Amino acid sequence: MNHVNNFELGESTSGNAGKKRRFSKEANIQYTFESAEELVQDTKELSAILKHHIEHQRPRLTVLDDYYLGENTTISAANRRKEDDKADHRAKHNYAKYVSNFMQGFFVGVPVSVRHKDKSTQEKINEINETIEDAALNADIVLDLSIYGRAYELIHRNQQDQTKVYLSSPLETFLIYDTTIEKNVIAGIRYFSVGYGGERGIKVILYTDKKIYTYFTSNMGDYNLTLKSEVDHPFGEVPINEHSNNRFRQGDFENVLDLIDLYDAAQSDTANYMTDLNDAMLKILGNVELDAGEAKKMKEANIIFLKPTQNADGAEGRVEADYIYKQYDVSGSEAYKGRLQTDIHKFTNTPDLNDENFAGQQSGEAMKYKLFGLEQIRINKERLFKRSLNRRYKLINNVMHLASEAGKGEFEGLTYKFTPNLPKSTREAVDMFNALGGELSQETKLKIIPMIVENPEEEEKRITSERAKQRQSMSSEYMRN
Repeated sequence: MNHVNNFELGESTSGNAGKKRRFSKEANIQYTFESAEELVQDTKELSAILKHHIEHQRPRLTVLDDYYLGENTTISAANRRKEDDKADHRAKHNYAKYVSNFMQGFFVGVPVSVRHKDKSTQEKINEINETIEDAALNADIVLDLSIYGRAYELIHRNQQDQTKVYLSSPLETFLIYDTTIEKNVIAGIRYFSVGYGGERGIKVILYTDKKIYTYFTSNMGDYNLTLKSEVDHPFGEVPINEHSNNRFRQGDFENVLDLIDLYDAAQSDTANYMTDLNDAMLKILGNVELDAGEAKKMKEANIIFLKPTQNADGAEGRVEADYIYKQYDVSGSEAYKGRLQTDIHKFTNTPDLNDENFAGQQSGEAMKYKLFGLEQIRINKERLFKRSLNRRYKLINNVMHLASEAGKGEFEGLTYKFTPNLPKSTREAVDMFNALGGELSQETKLKIIPMIVENPEEEEKRITSERAKQRQSMSSEYMRN
């Protein structure tokens, strides 16, 4: 019997004792099992896999989700400052959202183009993409990839005989692969809690290449699954599709969580200092006859009147008053925070759009070098995304073939065009073209400036019409003279 990834890991975790890790080493493993048939028959193993995902994988995904939503967990969970009368600000900086939103916009801000050389097949693909709203779906998938390092979609045939594709949360979805070198998908699982208050349980849906099994447990903690139903499905493969952000299924900001925490702490310390500065301690030096009542009145009036006592010789004693507050190394602190910001952008390969050196007028070629690291990430994302898109359309093709809506394997040979969503240096390209002695038609010139001319063909017609009217007007004027 194959046990859940003892889970085919074959490695000891004893050597990690004493080492501080943010996430468990098993927080991002892929599950493997011998076959779907054995898994369906062995409910205990299925329960063990579910338990492992909830206890080892979901905590990591939840933390990444929190950081994207601006709920940075480390600064929130830190102990309060020892002095109860001191400020205790917890400043959270949403670098995670900045990184993921930038990656999403850069990668699929311009929708992915799906093409097939056969005209009839292309029409079917266009209709499918319109039905599944592929531009919005792909954008959501890429965002999940950036946050969690993985994303899932469920292909479904609804009661209106439409094939739909739905996003499925990585917090409640995972796949199980076989133990071969090919890593074939043998099962997919979606689970979610049901009920409210004390009557909460878990509903588990297991997808194989032929059937959909529904299980239920009435207790959130025992994982004793009871089979409730099983139905056939027409997809011929597991209808859950997994996308990977990279080989290690790591999110785009996951490797800089510590830097984000340090920046949160540094800014919080600055805010605490600025607040505590207003509550600085008043130091009075000298033998002053000042009781508590008088001190309170002076504080309320925002004035200090100090009457020094006389010494034995009849001379007035020395009296001084000033504030004591913690000294703040402004330049050192700001330089430290600046280094943290720079490192966050460097290790995520995202540009700092507030950096004057980046935002200034630069040539397109210089900009390419600044974005070289980001472009390499995009290329790797594109390779993996193409692979999972092929499986998406294969699953759709399978069910459409059974419904006599498409030929078997008709959607093979699809090509995908990804266009990086970056500002275009149109002026630089035009200057180079003119320097080489090139000539452009009026229509092409109009197409270069879509922000001014939305429809070049209509603009050409208007220009022709205006010129004709001008010639007619000039001709009429000439005849009158």
